[in-house]
Amino acid sequence: MRKNEEIAKVFEKLVSIDSPSLKEREMADYLKKLFGEIGVELEEDNSQNITGSNAGNLFARLDGEIGSTPLLLGAHMDTVEPSRGKKAVFHPDGTVTSDGTTVLGADDLAGVTAIYEAVRYLKEQNLPHRTIEILITTGEELYCKGANAFDYSKVQSKEAYALDLSGKIGAAAYAAPTLISFEARVQGKAAHAGFYPEKGINSIQAAARAIARLSQGRIDENTTANVGLFSGGTGTNIVPEACTAAGEIRSLNHEKAMKILSEYHQIFQEEAEKSGAELKWEEKLNIIAYETSLSGKTAQNYRTAVEKAGLTPEFEKTFGGSDNNVFAQHGIEGLVIATSMNQVHSCSEYCSIPEIRQVSEILVNLCEI
Repeated sequence: MRKNEEIAKVFEKLVSIDSPSLKEREMADYLKKLFGEIGVELEEDNSQNITGSNAGNLFARLDGEIGSTPLLLGAHMDTVEPSRGKKAVFHPDGTVTSDGTTVLGADDLAGVTAIYEAVRYLKEQNLPHRTIEILITTGEELYCKGANAFDYSKVQSKEAYALDLSGKIGAAAYAAPTLISFEARVQGKAAHAGFYPEKGINSIQAAARAIARLSQGRIDENTTANVGLFSGGTGTNIVPEACTAAGEIRSLNHEKAMKILSEYHQIFQEEAEKSGAELKWEEKLNIIAYETSLSGKTAQNYRTAVEKAGLTPEFEKTFGGSDNNVFAQHGIEGLVIATSMNQVHSCSEYCSIPEIRQVSEILVNLCEI
């Protein structure tokens, strides 16, 4: 594996490129050039016609010499905001932060760097390896837009490792939730609140009564639900004609998430009707839960690869989604592996170059199994 200083240069360059969700054009062009220099052709698809991005997903296949089954390495090229003008600041202990005004983008540029370094090492050392497939997506931070738009008939792998998890290197998430967003718009009737309040239908009151009936917070160890946005009304002297409540439901049990969603819808409908208001309900199934067997080949291979790197494998469930949720829907058994990204989605985000090097070593081990 290359020295930390050389890996740091790759990561620093990637961080310097603006790639907010659906604005990944410059990053896609650079990655095609970067991988092309080591003989890996990243093919860009036409998913932007579906996602609205200005770039497509990038995919490559490296035919292997080892006869075992192929594996898919996944990462995403987009970053959350604030991300314009990112700059990597290196510290003596090997950690990297932003300058504090933006996110760093280790989510997921640490993952992209680790994949690049692993593939580069395999090619430079001329090491025999399994067939490797690489998928670097757009719009992952927007509920996996790029991954959902990808054509999986191109993928031969039934084993995947998405580099997109915070935590100790060697850790992996084997289960992730269904995530549903919803919006309830209650349509009442405006009236002067001082002179003719009885002629109005108070939409806020109807919605508030519904929200008061909802189970929220941690429903059980596998399920959470939250109404996080509430707005309505146009003035203190006007019976509010309309208001909107929006939120999300997450559960490691897909059926449980759908059951709670149905209950929420019913409660809002009942309270709207009691008040004489109308309900406009919208819901979106963003990602679907999966659970990868810890006794299966994917987990066993990961355990072997981590131990060979001198680290301790740890398996956990996560309440965050990733492209791996989408892989699972296409029959690809996967794990989301820790990739040196910490305090993500904040300007305090940081990573470690020595850790990225460790992740690359784990990937090399996986490719040699």
